Amino acid sequence: MKDLPPRPLSSVPAPAPVAGYGLHRLVVVIAAALGVLYGYDTGVVAGALLFVPKALKLSTSDTSSIATAVVLGMIAGALIASRLADAIGRKRTMIIVTAGYVVFAALSAVAANIVWLDGARFFLGVAIGLALVTAPVYIAESSSADRRGRMLVAYQVATVVGIMLAYLLDYALAPDGLWRWMFGLSAIPAVGVGLLLLRLPDTPRWYLMKGRREDALRTLERIDPTENLAHIEAAMQAQRGGNLREMIHRPYLRATVFVVTLGFLIQISGINAIVYFTPLIFAKMGLHGYGAELLVPAGVQAAALGATLLSLHYVDRLGRRPVLFIGIVAMIAANVLMIVVFAAGLGSGLSSLAFVGILLFTCGFDFGFGALVWVYASESFPGGLRTAGASAMLTADLVGNLIIAQYFLSVLGKIGGVATFSIFLGLAALSLGFVWKFAPETKGRPLDAIPAFWRNGGRWDTPPVAVTEPPATGRAA
Repeated sequence: MKDLPPRPLSSVPAPAPVAGYGLHRLVVVIAAALGVLYGYDTGVVAGALLFVPKALKLSTSDTSSIATAVVLGMIAGALIASRLADAIGRKRTMIIVTAGYVVFAALSAVAANIVWLDGARFFLGVAIGLALVTAPVYIAESSSADRRGRMLVAYQVATVVGIMLAYLLDYALAPDGLWRWMFGLSAIPAVGVGLLLLRLPDTPRWYLMKGRREDALRTLERIDPTENLAHIEAAMQAQRGGNLREMIHRPYLRATVFVVTLGFLIQISGINAIVYFTPLIFAKMGLHGYGAELLVPAGVQAAALGATLLSLHYVDRLGRRPVLFIGIVAMIAANVLMIVVFAAGLGSGLSSLAFVGILLFTCGFDFGFGALVWVYASESFPGGLRTAGASAMLTADLVGNLIIAQYFLSVLGKIGGVATFSIFLGLAALSLGFVWKFAPETKGRPLDAIPAFWRNGGRWDTPPVAVTEPPATGRAA
């Protein structure tokens, strides 16, 4: 990080407190809109897969590639997001994201063959990957410590809303087989999101990274007039961060192993097997018709929305770890239930319990893993490594997603439901043990104080690295 010019903070007057509330509301709106777009583009494929194979004369592997292409693009986007967001800013990166949503959602809608559709879906995935890294970091750096968890979980709330809307719109468009409209509709709200982004500043910490201290002060005063800019400044200068090699050396190697492993476990545990392929699973259960194949999954997502709202309520009250434990235990119970159902046979009297299993699995995921991925992705590293850490975690997450998208259908067909959900059960149990052993409790910790956990060897019981106290005149308000 370049040296920051020592200018007195008291020389810049603080705006009225209402400005901060206004900026917080706008950040929430933007986060919600980006989350809805991401959720819609994740869930819409479930309805489109009912029609695209016949319309484009696709094989089973071609059909799987529709989901796989977007995940490959998301991985590519997540890998480049760190450098882009640090170089040009979080805000400008998100504007690029909305432009990508508009262009490639529209191109998906007019695809004439599988190569065209996969190409459009890949580049749409790049835009999504950029958003997955940049949006949570923007939210975390634009939030006060006491509501940072809720602001980040709000992103997952919006994602679930987007998935639910995708199923409902799929149902509305299904009678006429309008799969092109399913793919293309997200381009319309993306235009509005881009226009809203133009009204936002970048984050105080990014401005400090670039030596733009007065911009950082003005923005911080709009976010939280009581927070101390000089304290943030000193903390950022005291923290080693900015060289990517530091992520694979102490003290941040432990943080890197944690976020990469957690990111992979979040997806490989099977949630997108449910999101992508729920209609096909229900069809195998003997449930047919668009109501069963699309409205029932929409109902599942509505329940998941309730679970995510509960997570939003408790993440800054109970803490991160208890929320994760509860969610994973629910996933374990759901996997046991699914094993019982498949062992009895989908045609047995227990078939209706498969719906309960899917419902419990989805709610457990969205309460725990789904909500906390954004929290840990944006909290775990110092400012100079924050986007790189988020990129590493979400890339691992997307690799797990890719494996599920590419192989779930064929694995389910070859080894059956009992073996498939036994694998998911084992992965959920492994995840519970990993979280118990390694996940830090970051509730109420200032964003710039969290790296002390890793510098202290994964403990909070030793004092954090000392940060020089700012002068008395250094208050932002």
